[in-house]
Amino acid sequence: MRKLSLLLSLISGAMVMTAGEAIAETKTVTVNLVGASGVGQDVGSIQLEDTQYGLLLTPSLSSITPGLHGFHIHENPACGTQPKDGRFVGGLAAGGHFDPEGAGFHSGPYGEGHLGDLPPLYVAQDGSATTPVLAPRLSVALLFQRSIMVHMHGDNFSDTPAKLGGGGARVACGVIE
Repeated sequence: MRKLSLLLSLISGAMVMTAGEAIAETKTVTVNLVGASGVGQDVGSIQLEDTQYGLLLTPSLSSITPGLHGFHIHENPACGTQPKDGRFVGGLAAGGHFDPEGAGFHSGPYGEGHLGDLPPLYVAQDGSATTPVLAPRLSVALLFQRSIMVHMHGDNFSDTPAKLGGGGARVACGVIE
């Protein structure tokens, strides 16, 4: 009886500990350049990690044009080309911005628009990106079977004057598996 009591005490203590702690999930995503000829060279990875403040994305990328880049979660788990207006477009297989709630508009990571809107990705003069960004409305579990995309230009988190923040062409992509 004493052993049973001790066992029940240990189990109940473990349950209390588990119920009070958040389980942080992490995932590492390999990122490749994309272009009209398809998926190109590996340029590094992005670590996705759940925190109490949302999803922390920590890039470890190289060979990307310096400056600020639009950065988004896209709806499909693919980075390949697809035809558009008679030509193949790199990364188009990823589909549009992840928008499971059907907001239908672009407003940045802190707004109520596409859930896939992320803070901009900063790339240093040497082509490396290592500055983490935080997406408060996301978690790792929401992103399985999606893709992460780096766009050519910065993002103003508005649909004006250019649609989807003006990020332009898709230059690098990784599938979240």
